[in-house]
Amino acid sequence: MSMIIKNVYRESFPAMRLIGKRYSGEENFKELWEKSFREGLFEPLEALPQLEGHDGGYIGAMRIADGMLEYWIGLFLPAGTAVPEGYDFADIDAMDFAVFWRYGSDQSGELYGLEAHNQCLAQFPEHGFSRREDDWCFERYNCPRFTEPDAEGKVILDYGISIF
Repeated sequence: MSMIIKNVYRESFPAMRLIGKRYSGEENFKELWEKSFREGLFEPLEALPQLEGHDGGYIGAMRIADGMLEYWIGLFLPAGTAVPEGYDFADIDAMDFAVFWRYGSDQSGELYGLEAHNQCLAQFPEHGFSRREDDWCFERYNCPRFTEPDAEGKVILDYGISIF
């Protein structure tokens, strides 16, 4: 694996609402993202008031709920935002996240999955982070970090893990 971590920091989020589509952890995430863009999932969400003070981007959020992995595709929006018909939502309490800028190829798979997650967790002691077990993690597909590859064809995927 040639993914490297370029930046690590704590980011504090206010109470917010995740609006999008919720899936079990058994689906093919790449296919779900392709379907989301094909079907215009984000268009109604982008018309809503956005969460201010945070790097924008599409969100792939994960958590363990009732012992099962949930995977969400959507946006973090202000708490109490009206939910468009046909969308799911989760209210998330104010919390901090350890945010890692994963740098690598978005085509190779090196930015995703358990190995990349564990590489981030391995840096917790160095930064003094304490993880909230079975709580939220997210992938943030920020423009331009993720959408504009550098000269080597690599991008940065923001990855957040909830912390105390």
